[in-house]
Amino acid sequence: MNSFFHKKNCALFLLTLFLPLFLATTNSSAEDKAVQVLMETNLGNITLELNSTAAPKSVENFLSYVDSGFFNNSIFHRVIQTFMIQGGGFTPDMQKKSTRAPIANEAYNGLKNKKGSIAMARTNAPHSATSQFFINTVDNAFLDYKGKSPRGWGYCVFGQVIKGMDVVDAIAAQPTAPQGMHQNLPKKTVVIVKMSRVPVKVEK
Repeated sequence: MNSFFHKKNCALFLLTLFLPLFLATTNSSAEDKAVQVLMETNLGNITLELNSTAAPKSVENFLSYVDSGFFNNSIFHRVIQTFMIQGGGFTPDMQKKSTRAPIANEAYNGLKNKKGSIAMARTNAPHSATSQFFINTVDNAFLDYKGKSPRGWGYCVFGQVIKGMDVVDAIAAQPTAPQGMHQNLPKKTVVIVKMSRVPVKVEK
């Protein structure tokens, strides 16, 4: 009988000892997964929520540029109102920014190029995305993953706009004109003044 209560007391002691550690780890993991970024532009602010579970490489890559200040004082250089707005690669005087190495395409993650989603821009090569991104202004299902072929890879969605879609629409509505190799450059420069992480509170 005494042995039974001794074992029970030991179990309760261990539970009391390790439960806080377990909860702390769980909450920390949840916080790591819930990543938000504030994009401050000269037309207003946009808040993004990034999906590090579905697109870990893309989110890690994007955040590395955010944390380094790479996006600060860059522009939206390609704007098509009924398609998307693209930025993250040029300075206001249209100088192309030096980037890190390209990342693997994660477009097979099940996320769709729906209105308000943010995705990695790239060249015709499937695994060529670096810093440039775009925000879909309409549903663009033709950009979704179809298969591992040159035309089927699609464009990787890694998050979505959760606040400031009116700002996205305002950027998309800007008149554009061709300039050099660029066909849809806003006549009025749309500047990404700053990007930074937003602390996310996770309910316990």
